[in-house]
Amino acid sequence: MNDFTIVFRSLRARLFSTVVTVVTVAIAVALLLTLLSLKAAGASAFIRGSGNAHLLVSADAGPVVSVLNAFFYSGAPARPIGQAKLGELSKSFPWTWVIPVQQGDSYRGFPTLATTPAFLRDFQPVPGEPWEFREGRAFDTTFEAVFGSAVAAETGLRLNAKLHFTHGAGDEHGHVHTEYEFNVVGILAPTGSAHDRAIFCSLESSWILHAHDRKERERSEAGGGHEHGPPLTSADLIDDDRKVTGLLLRLPTRPGSDVSTAMQAEFDRLRRDPTITVANPAYEIQKLLAIVSRVDILFVAMAIVILVGSAISILVALYNSMYERRRQIAIFRVLGCSRGRIFGLVLTESALIGVLGATSGAILSAIGTAVAAAYLKHEVGLVLGLGVDPRQGIIVVAATVVLASVAGILPALLAYRTPVGDTLRPSA
Repeated sequence: MNDFTIVFRSLRARLFSTVVTVVTVAIAVALLLTLLSLKAAGASAFIRGSGNAHLLVSADAGPVVSVLNAFFYSGAPARPIGQAKLGELSKSFPWTWVIPVQQGDSYRGFPTLATTPAFLRDFQPVPGEPWEFREGRAFDTTFEAVFGSAVAAETGLRLNAKLHFTHGAGDEHGHVHTEYEFNVVGILAPTGSAHDRAIFCSLESSWILHAHDRKERERSEAGGGHEHGPPLTSADLIDDDRKVTGLLLRLPTRPGSDVSTAMQAEFDRLRRDPTITVANPAYEIQKLLAIVSRVDILFVAMAIVILVGSAISILVALYNSMYERRRQIAIFRVLGCSRGRIFGLVLTESALIGVLGATSGAILSAIGTAVAAAYLKHEVGLVLGLGVDPRQGIIVVAATVVLASVAGILPALLAYRTPVGDTLRPSA
């Protein structure tokens, strides 16, 4: 009978204790790996999603909120920017491009972004990676829609599908604009950003929807009841209808560079205007990640403490079992098993619990990371790349096995020192 057979039979003889200890180790390893994976993937997803806009102008309460709303669709901005301010901002500097955007509608819970064709031509959802179409083309007239890759995948709709937008978040209280039918003309390739969960259309399409709501309110206030008027066109729009919720700005740069020497000056100039909120998307994301990283350290420290606690549970389980197995150990000694071999058997048993726990924890981590990524994708629109950094995985697994082996030293010493004669002497 070889040593591994002895170890496996020993673990099987104490099956309940073994399973509980392995599960404790697995949970600690899974928690630590999941936190490390989500931390790295979250930082990467935020950095990827900010795009190549240098500045974002909105009327949101703060710059962080405006960045989360505009690039990660966490909510629709409550306050719009009027046409007069839009024109003033557009002409205030020789920008490389100015892209107005409007949010506030949805389809089956997916946010819509009304903008100009320049958004799909000049704006890059990930710096250095322009949009690519998996099917179809960009919108070029009213009531044409372009799907992000996740929208197409989850709705099952394809080119030439017809749909109606919902005013608001798309819950049961939202008003569906059945008067205006959109045609899907394009489906984008995946970008790994929150834009994959958005639907894009022209600004005029969105303005017409909101102008229709305005007309209905005016008709109701004038005593016209709930009778619906005829569908509107671009000719029916007034300046008050032509509002946006954000403005993406890019400054001139040298060829091959993404940095503009005018950035700080223009940021400071725009920030002096009390009617708008100005954000540098890259800076705000870095600031947000710096805040989150402080919380991450606490969670990782907690996971490490739990991992050390699981090593202590291995120590306690093996230590207690030594008193039950003293006779078995003494018999092994009588049969010719040396003290060193007994010491090694207990250490092997402890290390094997660590291996089983670490392996199970890695599997649990993969499942936990997938669940967390799916939740963040659905609730926040943050697209996370799955997978654990192989180096981190190896370090965590190796550290777990080492901790488990260290935890087995005291029980192994107890087994090493088991007196054969006293243990086998018949009790009175």
